[in-house]
Amino acid sequence: MGLCSKKTDEFRVQANSGSASGSSQSGSGKIELKKEITLFHGVAIIVGIIVGSGIFVSPVGILQNVKSVGLSFVLWVVCGIYNALGAVCYAELGTSIPESGGEYVYIKRAFGEIPAFICLWINFLLICPVGLAAMSLMFSVYLLQPIFPDCEIPQLGTRLLAAVILCLLIMVNCINVKWATKVQVVITISKLLALGTIICIGLYYIGKGETDSFKNSFEDSDYSAGAIALSFYSGFWAYSGWSYLNFLVDEIVNPNRNLPLAIGISMTLVIVFYLVANIAYLAVLSPAEMLLSPAVAVTFADSTMGVVRWIMPILIAISVCGTMNGTALGFSRLFYVGARNGQFPSVIAMINYKRYTPIPSLLVIMILSLLFQTSSDIFYLIEMEGFGFATVLVMVFAAQVYLRFKEPNLPRPIKLPIVLPIFLCLVSIVIVILTFVQKPNESFLALGLVAGGVVLYLIGVKWKSKPKFFLDRMGKLTVLVQKLLQVVIPDPEQVNWE
Repeated sequence: MGLCSKKTDEFRVQANSGSASGSSQSGSGKIELKKEITLFHGVAIIVGIIVGSGIFVSPVGILQNVKSVGLSFVLWVVCGIYNALGAVCYAELGTSIPESGGEYVYIKRAFGEIPAFICLWINFLLICPVGLAAMSLMFSVYLLQPIFPDCEIPQLGTRLLAAVILCLLIMVNCINVKWATKVQVVITISKLLALGTIICIGLYYIGKGETDSFKNSFEDSDYSAGAIALSFYSGFWAYSGWSYLNFLVDEIVNPNRNLPLAIGISMTLVIVFYLVANIAYLAVLSPAEMLLSPAVAVTFADSTMGVVRWIMPILIAISVCGTMNGTALGFSRLFYVGARNGQFPSVIAMINYKRYTPIPSLLVIMILSLLFQTSSDIFYLIEMEGFGFATVLVMVFAAQVYLRFKEPNLPRPIKLPIVLPIFLCLVSIVIVILTFVQKPNESFLALGLVAGGVVLYLIGVKWKSKPKFFLDRMGKLTVLVQKLLQVVIPDPEQVNWE
């Protein structure tokens, strides 16, 4: 890891001698990522990532645990506020440390290389590829459902279509950042139209007097800590994705203004849409009908949309596709930054000198995601992903608190009361503990994978006296990949060349 032969100097010199043109080159001739993400694009990216399958499926999980409509609404709002507060904390970190890489950069600055690598490894192995594999399979299932309305969808067809959509989205991200953000804008509009359709139909039913589901709405509520915690976990998953824009800070136009604005606008939109969508669901479906539904939006469409009910599974598939696109866009920059700091093979820190996109990072994500698509139990892996994400949040909020004492004079365009990240850190710790209690097998397996990452770090990064034949082989492989993908180091001063 962090390896690159001196033979790559050939490509590095070409990169700095004016072989590329455009706004991506600074006056010193460096090739770097472009600032092309506006406030509108930022809002579209965050909303596009958050509004995935969650609102179309998760209402069942919350209602099932708290057992009442009223308390489920309370949990949706509380979960939204919690995630919004987390997003605000990320906004402080993102404007104080305006570098792409998000949580990896913050943890590294606070605690050093090993905790930062653990964060990078969790994202690399558990969060990003597992999430993309699961979402691509969900996309495939929803898109094929209208074709196979009365029989089981062929497994081979599901996996092939999932692989195709994954490769297509990775290709779009490889070709042009503007294409990726434009795709995200189109998909975000599509999913908001889907939610808007649900909301309009629900309001129509309420106007007709269909309000039985809201009578005695807190009756039989389960206020136990376990029920509320499990419901909170479901809502937490539905709102996940708000942190991904911090991975792209280097590419945001005027990040000090646009990053916090994008987070604030998008989180407000999502909370309102989620709450109103749940009201719409219950205007049409009884709580019992919702609990029997594997995908509440599809059941809703079956009950209200008649011959055009097939549209809803397609809209859900498009929604999931948007989450996949935003995930690939954000995480590719995270791994790119990690490699730039010498914690991954240096080829991942390279970008295409014509298109200015991190193609090696994107291709690694694609390969890992395709491997996870072959799993016979993808939902088992998703539960491990939840453990990984909660663990990363603990580290991020702890880093935010520690940086207040370590670097008190760090410029902070946004400065929050320190009690806020302390509170969120404690809540995240509780979530991790509850994950061990509720899902011990998945949690301990994930813990083992994290421990394996530490071993790889010691071998790949800390072991400096590697054999010469190994270094030569890695150098030749790096040059070969550079030639095939036409990639170069964008900023040699920031790369570990050992």
